[in-house]
Amino acid sequence: MNFLVPVKEQFHRSAGTFIGLGSAAKSLEAFHEPRVIFSSLAAIINYLSFHGYSLWLFTFSDLKTIVGPSLVFGIANGLAASNYELEIPSLMASQEVRRRTPLVVLWIWMNLLPFTINNQTAEDAIEEDRINKPWRTVPSGRMSPRQAKNLMLALYPLAIVTALLTGGVRQSTSLVILGVWYNNFAGGDISSLLRNMINAFGYVCFTSGAMEVALGIPLPLSLRLVRWFGVLAAVIFSTVHLQDMYDQMGDQARGRKTVPLVIGDGKARWSISFAMIFWGYVCPRYWHGGTMVSLMSILLATVIAARGLLLRTVSSDRLTFKIWNAWMTLVFVLPLLSQREG
Repeated sequence: MNFLVPVKEQFHRSAGTFIGLGSAAKSLEAFHEPRVIFSSLAAIINYLSFHGYSLWLFTFSDLKTIVGPSLVFGIANGLAASNYELEIPSLMASQEVRRRTPLVVLWIWMNLLPFTINNQTAEDAIEEDRINKPWRTVPSGRMSPRQAKNLMLALYPLAIVTALLTGGVRQSTSLVILGVWYNNFAGGDISSLLRNMINAFGYVCFTSGAMEVALGIPLPLSLRLVRWFGVLAAVIFSTVHLQDMYDQMGDQARGRKTVPLVIGDGKARWSISFAMIFWGYVCPRYWHGGTMVSLMSILLATVIAARGLLLRTVSSDRLTFKIWNAWMTLVFVLPLLSQREG
């Protein structure tokens, strides 16, 4: 039976070799599995980063005009709720506003995003952006016009759903209507007065919605609150065409009827300057602002008025509009700085 020994040894060697190969295969598989996981995670992160940045580019130009000022208004006026005769204790309002600030940012951005996509997907808008703002999402090729429009159609109802969860439903619904009117029914093109009016109502919706989300309650229509929003609407209606001063060539090419194109560049500048001097004095007086606040408002307004009349290049008008946004932010916080007793 000794002849079986070599056979047995060979069998054991073969079995050992097989087991060794199996272990090696398992080790190799275990070595590759983390690499697959990491590569998949990297692909997901790249995908989300690419499309997240694309969404960001849609709203980038409006960060200084809508997102920032509306956020400041929502927080400042939420903290100053007692000045509007709202029955909210100051300490409670302060705690609620701090807690809900991220929701304010979310609400503003979710309502702004579909509007900006709608505004940037018209054929003439895309052609204009290829020249002036080629970095934007559609002209840069990050998203096709059809994809952008489909996204917009999904985001409008999503903005309403967001408002149902955070507050600001009335304002969000109004912004959908104003956005469609402005972009799809030529509300921003056929009349300079209508264009300014839609802009004024849009600002009021963004600011009042931000305040409502910050407080976490529907804003009651107190007389003082309604009056202040009326003042803000009048301020914006009479001065917002400052943003049209540096884009007259583009607006003329698209057939828009903006204030400088309808009444002329010079008259438009004088209208802005008179309005700025008037509102620079009236707004802080309305809230019984202190000397420093009043002087700051009047100084900024005077700078805007003077620059509009004396510095008429495209780059100068762009900077003047940025200063206008800084002044509007000051106006937005006047209730918080007010010396008026609640």
